[in-house]
Amino acid sequence: MAKKARTAGGTPATVALEKAGLPFTVHAYAHDPASALSYGAEAAAALGTALGAPPDEVRGRVFKTLVAEVDGALTVAVVPVAGSLDLKALAAAVGGKRATMAAPADAERSTGYVLGGISPLGQRKRLPTALDASALGFPTVFVSAGKRGLELELSPADLATLTSAVTARISRT
Repeated sequence: MAKKARTAGGTPATVALEKAGLPFTVHAYAHDPASALSYGAEAAAALGTALGAPPDEVRGRVFKTLVAEVDGALTVAVVPVAGSLDLKALAAAVGGKRATMAAPADAERSTGYVLGGISPLGQRKRLPTALDASALGFPTVFVSAGKRGLELELSPADLATLTSAVTARISRT
């Protein structure tokens, strides 16, 4: 995996990876604001096309970053685009009792990113993070690079290390 040279258009996520010296690849695609697809599904479709890979193969490796509240504290969940977040499993994974989705404004304010571009890396405020265990079954995964239309490809182990994530089954299909 090639490390992308830093450009003036770098995001806090790419800066965090460069600072850590971890290998990654940046994949850009044209985000369509009128798309009926979710941000993650749009990214998976675009990446599959660009990489010449079957849609299902790429879709399983594309992860979305969600922000939830666990016992009142904001917490990041990184789950496959093809699935949904299991709030009970997330709460258990981070030692909490109850989880709900965070208000979009709270997620944006805390992370410093806009919805559809929230990256688990380089957030304004470091939040507890849980990574779905399915990520560990792939050599690389895709997560938002901090901007709609920009994805990072990196090792799931590097993602877990840099975010200090707990790894657990927190998604359901």
